Amino acid sequence: MAMLETVNLYSGYGKLKVLFDINFRANEREITVVVGPNGAGKTTLLNSICGVATIHGGRVVFEGREITGESPHKVARLGIAYLPQMGNVFSELTVEENLLIAGYLLPKREVKDRVDEVLDIFPKLKGFLRRKAGTLSGGERRMLAISMALMRRPKILLLDEMTTDLAPILVKKVLEKVVELRDRLGLTVVLVEQHAKLALEIGDWAYLLVSGTMRFEGEPEELLKHPQFAKLYLGIAR
Repeated sequence: MAMLETVNLYSGYGKLKVLFDINFRANEREITVVVGPNGAGKTTLLNSICGVATIHGGRVVFEGREITGESPHKVARLGIAYLPQMGNVFSELTVEENLLIAGYLLPKREVKDRVDEVLDIFPKLKGFLRRKAGTLSGGERRMLAISMALMRRPKILLLDEMTTDLAPILVKKVLEKVVELRDRLGLTVVLVEQHAKLALEIGDWAYLLVSGTMRFEGEPEELLKHPQFAKLYLGIAR
């Protein structure tokens, strides 16, 4: 069952159109992977869902309700958590302070319980609670950013290039955690990734976005085995 979908979506920024006739869906309790070259429009897709981009046509639907053009804070309140590629933690604050800020809309009595929940999922952060987020490694910052999103117990997690600049071993660890979130919490995940092969290996459904248009939709394994995958990915095959 589709939790989130876009229907004939055209979007961009101001008068500039970046996405053209995008039909996309993320099914409940699945990892939906979106891959494509730089500049393909992957981040714009997430921004369109979250009320950041300009919608020129089409619809965004969440749990059967149209949310096209809703403000980012209204989208967040519906249970959609968006982790942008950059600026997703407060570097000058401690890990604990970052988690508390993430739960600022919650009743005070619930905040400690939520903190305990996310630390159970990312136990390594327990030893860093008093450290400033800016002193963490790249992988640890990614874990903190995801933890902050989980403080609100979202229904769906939108992850934008969470493994950028990480060492290969850390990329695998972050993606393993994404699988754990699906399996352990029943979370729906939309994963936008540059590490296409690794992302497709953990996905339930896949999209290939090139130059603002969808070039493939289907099983991740099918895309990985596509004889023209490299050319499709680079936008030189149709």
